[in-house]
Amino acid sequence: MSKKSFNMYRPHPWHGINIGEGAPKVVTGYIEILPNDPIKYEICKETGFIMVDRPQKFSSLPPVLYGLIPQTYSAEKTAAFSKMATTGDGDPLDLCVLSELPITSRDVIMDVRVVGGIRLIDSGEVDDKIIAVLDGDPYYKNVNDIKDVSEVVLNRMRHYFLSYKTIPGEPVKMQIESIYGAEEAFKVIKASMEDYQNHFGNNK
Repeated sequence: MSKKSFNMYRPHPWHGINIGEGAPKVVTGYIEILPNDPIKYEICKETGFIMVDRPQKFSSLPPVLYGLIPQTYSAEKTAAFSKMATTGDGDPLDLCVLSELPITSRDVIMDVRVVGGIRLIDSGEVDDKIIAVLDGDPYYKNVNDIKDVSEVVLNRMRHYFLSYKTIPGEPVKMQIESIYGAEEAFKVIKASMEDYQNHFGNNK
């Protein structure tokens, strides 16, 4: 590592890590949650450290690696792709990563290849979940679009996102507007990068 690139302080996972030169097709992914984690972890937006958000309240547990794409933001341009909502959720883009071999540590970064996404509506806000595969994983070398992903895996993700915030006896807050392929996902990522620059560019 060159002296020029060395940072003596830990970069913030959202603001301090580059999205990657291959974006929007290959992006840097930051992992917050492991498959079947009984605790919901997420980054603390102030410090950048992993924090405990809450215990998973019910039986629905995350089926895949889950995290975020650095230097993205769900706001006006990202929300414009939706026909059901007009505002983004005000967070970085969420990321679901498929890997054949188990990854047992959260708070890691990795290069991932984008193959599609789920347009989730959470309490009236757009909350896209970008779907990607671990770049270089030979098991997924021929997976380049959402149509190449197993329906079993997609159904697990559908079920999780529709149920993980559902409280028995209360109205369902989550809706899936659409599941889209790689080309749409690239557009969503580009829009979220523009939203990030519009909201945070002067503070970098």
